[in-house]
Amino acid sequence: MLGAELPLVTALPFVALLLVIALAPLAAPGWWHHNRNKALVVVLVSAPILVYLGIHAPELLHEKFHEYIGFIVVIGALFVVTGGIHIQGSLAGTPLVNTGMLGLGAVLANLLGTTGASVLLIRPLLRANQRRKRVAHIVIFFIFIVANCGGLLTPVGDPPLLLGFLKGVPFDWTLRLWPQWLLINGSLLVIFNLWDQWALNRDEKELPGSQHEEVLIHEPLRITGGVETLVLLGIIVTIVLAGSPLVIVALALVGYFAGSQDRRTKNVFSFGPIIEVAVLFAGIFATMAPVLEMLNAWAQRPDFGLTRPAHFFWASGALSSVLDNAPTYLAFAASAAGLQGVAPHGAYIGTLALNPEAAKLLAAISTGSVFMGANTYIGNAPNFMVKAIAEENGVKMPSFFGYLAYSVGILLPLFVLVSVAFFRN
Repeated sequence: MLGAELPLVTALPFVALLLVIALAPLAAPGWWHHNRNKALVVVLVSAPILVYLGIHAPELLHEKFHEYIGFIVVIGALFVVTGGIHIQGSLAGTPLVNTGMLGLGAVLANLLGTTGASVLLIRPLLRANQRRKRVAHIVIFFIFIVANCGGLLTPVGDPPLLLGFLKGVPFDWTLRLWPQWLLINGSLLVIFNLWDQWALNRDEKELPGSQHEEVLIHEPLRITGGVETLVLLGIIVTIVLAGSPLVIVALALVGYFAGSQDRRTKNVFSFGPIIEVAVLFAGIFATMAPVLEMLNAWAQRPDFGLTRPAHFFWASGALSSVLDNAPTYLAFAASAAGLQGVAPHGAYIGTLALNPEAAKLLAAISTGSVFMGANTYIGNAPNFMVKAIAEENGVKMPSFFGYLAYSVGILLPLFVLVSVAFFRN
């Protein structure tokens, strides 16, 4: 087994890269903001592994390259096309409408991805509540639901699930996770509605005029971007049918050049975020290759500590809280495959999905990785993006640890409920 032969030192570049990704935005935000600096870090950290694998395991390096291309093509196409779909106007900023918007986002996250749904909905939601004083909680619940927990039902929904699909998981397999999706998102929507009603009532007492009447003032709502919407449907169909990445690239080019530059300007669209994802994930795919092999080998030892679905739910979720949830998903999927004696190559995650016992572990990993990416600003890519957009619109957002207080108080009890309800055995 390759994992048993690899020296432990080959895991250090992966650990170093994840630590930089987690800490650099906090320690040196200005320097880390530039994609060229991210690329420099990726090259320096990845180079030793690329050389090592090129000499000792070229087949593994070739496999990871093809996985990376498939992943970034899908993510990039969805990002580019949804950037041309624009929602004009706003809705009334009432608790009922706000709750409905978050519920809509939970559904759209599975069609547009958590990033696409967040980009599409956050600005109209902020415009709907611009007359209100207490707005931060709306953004926090938006991150909980739209940017994270909503995207559990399809591979398009969240990057970890897309990686699973590219490694053999049937496209409709994640639909079986609807009970977990309904429990967490339904609970969050109920809590949000009560919280938002309380906040509006407080605004009513503290601000002049009738806030209940002020929030009803809104502009007509209109969705534009017919060409991009048709192209988006074509991309989703191509993904479902496991079509060629070249077809997806062609559709994305059609959506970009045939779509409206004016709508992209209104959406403040730029290629910066997708370039960032492409750069960082190039390093992640390269450096995590030996880690997956080692975890797979360790899982076949009798003293390996993770054996039950609850173990995988909490372990994958805990790491997804502070590291990117996509590599966390792959790491624990490789461990689960090791328990089944399956090597982490080819469609190995799909093999887990088709085995009833192994599928329980995969369900726990999928749920933990997607849900607990909401625990911190750095758990999932859209989190910081939504925070930044809210602050650009004058919303005072909590600090890193302030946000953590919300997630521990609100999300943690719900995750305990999910664990007890679905992953005890």
